[in-house]
Amino acid sequence: MDSLAIVLIPFLGTVLGASTVMFTRESIASKLNKALLGFAAGVMVAASVWSLIIPSLELSEPMGRLSWIPAAVGIILGMLFLLALDSFIPHLHPTGNNTPEGPRSHLGRRQMLMLAVTLHNIPEGMAVGAVVAGAMAGDSEVTMASALALCIGMAIQNIPEGAIISLPLRGEGMSRRKSWFMGALSGIVEPLSALLMIVLYEYMSPALPYLLTFSAGAMLYVVVEELIPETQQGQHSDTGTIAFAIGFVVMMILDVALG
Repeated sequence: MDSLAIVLIPFLGTVLGASTVMFTRESIASKLNKALLGFAAGVMVAASVWSLIIPSLELSEPMGRLSWIPAAVGIILGMLFLLALDSFIPHLHPTGNNTPEGPRSHLGRRQMLMLAVTLHNIPEGMAVGAVVAGAMAGDSEVTMASALALCIGMAIQNIPEGAIISLPLRGEGMSRRKSWFMGALSGIVEPLSALLMIVLYEYMSPALPYLLTFSAGAMLYVVVEELIPETQQGQHSDTGTIAFAIGFVVMMILDVALG
């Protein structure tokens, strides 16, 4: 499969999820929302381990006892990168309380909802781009099959993300078509982030172990800072925990079976 087509797979998941607004205007029930968030968290953690951290460690084996350095540095830098974005970009999470995060701004609720989903999607796109770049370069530890597995996993967990952004917009009075468009648009940052990572790899090919774990760190930040806390708020917290386990296992199976 063409690498560009692979990069677009997660975006198609967001588009599909946003399409649910064409059939309903109701928001997602709390229990279902926790399940979807937990599933997404499980997918992202498993992808971080099997698709990013382990290949990074394998690529760094020639460093001997110091082979852990690229993974450790990449994870920390990735988390710091998302922390900076989280701190400097005003946003409002679709679930949880209605208190905006980041600096004060005059942006409306809709714009801040979009920015929140954008922040969530950036590390996913970076992860896809890093793996595809490694596969395109012919690294034996990173194959196009593993890139495809990662993209399928991301697409599956992007389906509820598209719905989570489009349904609230419809509930606030926006037309179905525009709500769908805004929900789909929230995922466009993923292929753009992926292409950026591929371009960076063209100039920094020895840095692939760092790029892989940088993406892993960014995704883990999203999981720990946003997804898991939201699955544990209020009732039905066990639903999110069970869904996390399912998402983790599904992504692990995809990576091992296809990679």
